[in-house]
Amino acid sequence: MSREFSLAYLTIPGTPPPEQIGIAAQCGYDYVSLRTIPMGLPGEPNLAIDKDRQLFAAVRQALADHGMRVFDIELIRIREDLDIEAFEPALETAAELGARNALSSIWSKDRRFYFDRFGKVCDMAARYGINVNLEFVTFAGVVDLAGAVEVLEAVARPNARLMVDTLHAHRSGVTVDEIARTDPRLFGFIHLCDGPGPVPSLEDPSMIGVARGGRLYAGEGGIDIAGMVKAMPEVPVSIELPNEEETKERGRSGHASRCLETAKAYFAANGIA
Repeated sequence: MSREFSLAYLTIPGTPPPEQIGIAAQCGYDYVSLRTIPMGLPGEPNLAIDKDRQLFAAVRQALADHGMRVFDIELIRIREDLDIEAFEPALETAAELGARNALSSIWSKDRRFYFDRFGKVCDMAARYGINVNLEFVTFAGVVDLAGAVEVLEAVARPNARLMVDTLHAHRSGVTVDEIARTDPRLFGFIHLCDGPGPVPSLEDPSMIGVARGGRLYAGEGGIDIAGMVKAMPEVPVSIELPNEEETKERGRSGHASRCLETAKAYFAANGIA
């Protein structure tokens, strides 16, 4: 069985979902990872397919036309000012499209609060047959592997999973040995990209700047991607690789294609199945 790859929204941000689906198919991805829960960022298109049935129909038609599948939807943020009940329509719609995964991250420092809310999100998602994959983000509330595993063990939900982003893992000081010691049953999927080797401080603008617009193709940075991936079970890979300069030069489709080409070449060169 060969490794499966998905095209994440943030790789070509601002792309309407039907167009993203077409690009993923054209470039040879197995799946598409859609942002169907808007984050209210500047320039973000209409993404709320649960509220716009015309857009939902267009997405479903694009999936059928291109023979493409939805791997996951994003982003369920656990934060004090966000009502988790508001995420349920997005989960229901995702299930209608065949998605079996949702991405979540925690933006609170209140452990009791986020244990409770993440557990409730998992229960809500379970009604639709969806796994909730927790991503630790270097500049969020839960910032590293140990913190994410603590959440998963505390909530003990059968559909709670771990999502490792190679950039955030590197910047949070997560070691390959730490990944290898983690229960393999917890892993859901990977966000793959490369990035600069030096880790900036949290106050450095490049901490967020690189994450949102300056990631690098696999093998072109200083992250031990091979070590991380080999330490995990053979789970699907969603390529999340926003790079403003490369996208401007190559176009959305050209950049998405280059992301997949370099990832597959990197895996082959490093003996990764």
